[in-house]
Amino acid sequence: MTTVSEQRLAEIFVEVADTLVAEFDLIEFLQMLADRAASLVDDTTVGLLLADQRGGLQFMAASDESAKLLEVFQLQWSDGPCLDAFRTASAVVNADLRAAGDRWPRFAAYASAAGFCSVHAFPLRLREDVIGAMGLFGTQNAVFDDADVQIIQAMADVAAIGLLQERAIRRGELLTEQLQGALNSRIVIEQAKGAVAQAFHISVDEAFELLRANARRTNRRLGEVARVAVTDMRGLGDLTA
Repeated sequence: MTTVSEQRLAEIFVEVADTLVAEFDLIEFLQMLADRAASLVDDTTVGLLLADQRGGLQFMAASDESAKLLEVFQLQWSDGPCLDAFRTASAVVNADLRAAGDRWPRFAAYASAAGFCSVHAFPLRLREDVIGAMGLFGTQNAVFDDADVQIIQAMADVAAIGLLQERAIRRGELLTEQLQGALNSRIVIEQAKGAVAQAFHISVDEAFELLRANARRTNRRLGEVARVAVTDMRGLGDLTA
């Protein structure tokens, strides 16, 4: 990953900062963060978990469906690198899944069987406040050096700072309430992905891109578009436009 140009890194950080504006769409922001992190490392997929109002982690975004499954299974089994990163507030770096059976028995076995070789996990943190974790799962044995770790951790930290500051400065409401609302929207989004995939005979990932494109095109929140797709898809017009 150290071959990524400084210009590309600058563009990504500017995009992250520009997205943190008043009334920003939390789920779309996290989705953008997952996509951009995945674009930095070849053959890697990225997932994001955030803590709900009770302090439990919940799935929020992924660069593709395989990363979503990896994150969901970690939560179901209470076993995996993202949980470790969240609990310890420290990054998990250069973990070889083929040799991680003792550390994460169920997760390592599942991820290896799914074709993944390496994993890195980074806490979303601001000093003592840890609000989530980001996992990078590689189908190749991607090894991060110190510079790589600093870059990805910086992206995670910028996201955490933005989310915490958005609560404290712009909206004046509890971050946990905002995250809970986003978690509720995430449930509807998952339902909408399935409905669109079935209606158009496409993959779940392709259905998600159609929903995101419609939200951007119509200047609506992703959760709002998803609710329309679930209740009456005709309300979205030509979804494939």
